[in-house]
Amino acid sequence: MENPLHPFELHNYIPLSLFGIDISLNKAVFLMWLIIAMVAGLLITAGSSRRLVPTKLQSLAELLVDFIRGMILDTMGKDGLKFFPFIATLFLFILFSNLLGLIPGSYTVTSQIIVTAVFAITVYAMSLVVGFVRHGVKFFGILVPPGTPAWLLPLMMPIELISQLARPISLAVRLFANMTAGHVILGVLFGLAIAGGALIGWLPFAFTIAMNALEVGIAFIQAYIFTVLTCVYLGDAITLHGHGDAHAHS
Repeated sequence: MENPLHPFELHNYIPLSLFGIDISLNKAVFLMWLIIAMVAGLLITAGSSRRLVPTKLQSLAELLVDFIRGMILDTMGKDGLKFFPFIATLFLFILFSNLLGLIPGSYTVTSQIIVTAVFAITVYAMSLVVGFVRHGVKFFGILVPPGTPAWLLPLMMPIELISQLARPISLAVRLFANMTAGHVILGVLFGLAIAGGALIGWLPFAFTIAMNALEVGIAFIQAYIFTVLTCVYLGDAITLHGHGDAHAHS
């Protein structure tokens, strides 16, 4: 039976180096270019053919825009709409990456920890920049849970600091682990179906069909979770309140 981790291996198609840094082109790079082209093509085409009676493509684009806008308003308020381009780009890129990775022979970009880590660090760094630009040194108040007695501050502040530093780690690992685990399970089931032959191979093959349907749902859910937590973290930086709610979301 083939190693279930084999689909996650990357091999360089075009070896390249820049100042000693390996920037070789592989399947993941080409897939990311394709995802960017697909998302841009969808929105540009839908936006350039706007009609009073919307086409299917326009309806899909409007549905996505309304969904992302509602997510921002629910977690960040109207002040958060200035981050709409960033939030929309993040959500659509992750969503298309997850869905495209379900196609046999394709590759799941979000199954690479380096990709999800870059996203998570970027989001958390942006929340820190927004917080300090908006509030200055008062932003350190996010380390003080609302209603905490003064005598508990020496204990609570280190805990809150650790919790804050854990945000990008949990954000990166959650997406990476969920996308990797689903594909490993599918690989194992397909291997069992082949090894089982006609006699019992149909049983794991039936499970692969159910798992594929489940993976489509997980692709949407994981894109939503990553994006809504991004909104929560940025919302905390904007309002300097409600960081306890963010822990509940995470």
